[in-house]
Amino acid sequence: MEPEPSDELKLEEIITSRENSAESSPMHGFAPVDFDYPMQGANEWEEKEHEDLKKEVRNILVISPSKSLQKLDLINTIQLLGVAYHFEHEIEESWSNIYNCYEEWIVEYGNKSDLHAVALSFRLLRQQGYYVSSAKFRVEGEEILDKAVDFTTIQLKQILPNLSDSLAIQVSNALKFPINNNMVRVGTRKYISLYQKDELHNELLLNFAKLDFNILQRLHKRELSDITRWWKESEIAQALPFARDRVVELSFWSIGIYFEPQYSVARKILTKVLCFCSIMDDTYDTYGTLDELTLLTSAIERWDIDASEQLPQYMKLSYHALLQVYSELERELENLGNKSFRVKYSITEMKKLLRAYFQEAKWYHGKNVPTMDQYIKNGIPSSTYLLLAATSWLGMGDVVATKEAFDWISTEPTCSCRFVHHCKITE
Repeated sequence: MEPEPSDELKLEEIITSRENSAESSPMHGFAPVDFDYPMQGANEWEEKEHEDLKKEVRNILVISPSKSLQKLDLINTIQLLGVAYHFEHEIEESWSNIYNCYEEWIVEYGNKSDLHAVALSFRLLRQQGYYVSSAKFRVEGEEILDKAVDFTTIQLKQILPNLSDSLAIQVSNALKFPINNNMVRVGTRKYISLYQKDELHNELLLNFAKLDFNILQRLHKRELSDITRWWKESEIAQALPFARDRVVELSFWSIGIYFEPQYSVARKILTKVLCFCSIMDDTYDTYGTLDELTLLTSAIERWDIDASEQLPQYMKLSYHALLQVYSELERELENLGNKSFRVKYSITEMKKLLRAYFQEAKWYHGKNVPTMDQYIKNGIPSSTYLLLAATSWLGMGDVVATKEAFDWISTEPTCSCRFVHHCKITE
């Protein structure tokens, strides 16, 4: 059986190897960057141990034969253990080398019928943003891979009882949680336990992954503590009992976007904005009357504290808190040396979101059923995707959060809209 994940990996292992709704609130490939500053959340001993282990893992990665299956397997393991962000330059250089000789690679390993090498190189390169053809996975008379997936799934399920405990857990986990559908930190925690049971595991790499996970986990806990304190001090939950209390859920969601320590400020910014998305969703969806929502939408368009005079008392509180959060974001970004002009892009997307919520409220209160085209068009802003994309960049610094990037997302790019269309249709 798979061991129950503990709250924190043991450090000694590293050392040694409206009414009803108002009753209560229900709980519910960037460019490579240098990351050589001290790990946040680490004490002095951990910081030194972490740095020493990182140097040794980097050395293993560098001396591993270039363009080899050994290098691919090592990089894959480093990624699954959640520590690849420490070695982005080295890994990117490896991808470039492998991609430049990819055709020769496919011919060599394809002739050996080495499906593992072919499939792994394909997945890792695609995952990194390189275009490589999937044609090598076709067999004669087969144009799609669906049958192959079905066949493989059946075979894996059938052999589960005959596998070792460690391999059985790994296969079962892969069937339930494919890599492309897995949250990185959850997958990392599971894989550390699986890797430890692998008789061929690298002890040094395992110890580094454990220590890194523990340090990051403590940082994430501290962030959650800060967000929870902010939420309680705002008194929004008490004033708006109809709204769902989703602070923990949304903090976890932000970690799913970026878990790395250098994005700590960005995660807290994103979580706060997510909290207000949830509050406004509940207000427009379940609590506010159409007249109240008309006043609120008008006030949002003005984005001025004086615009709240005509709002009912409960809306004044959430409106004031929303404006205050964005004002605080501007000041925080200025203090960090970031360009606070970026905040206006998030504000613009927030206005689009609430216009879309208002349109849905009008359909509901008017008992109107929108056409599919109307639903999909309104669904682009109401999905929150564009708002969260713009907001997630606010605290990421100049490398990612460029004016060009914000201008691009504000145009509602086709790739983003297609993703939203898919989500809305399957919803």
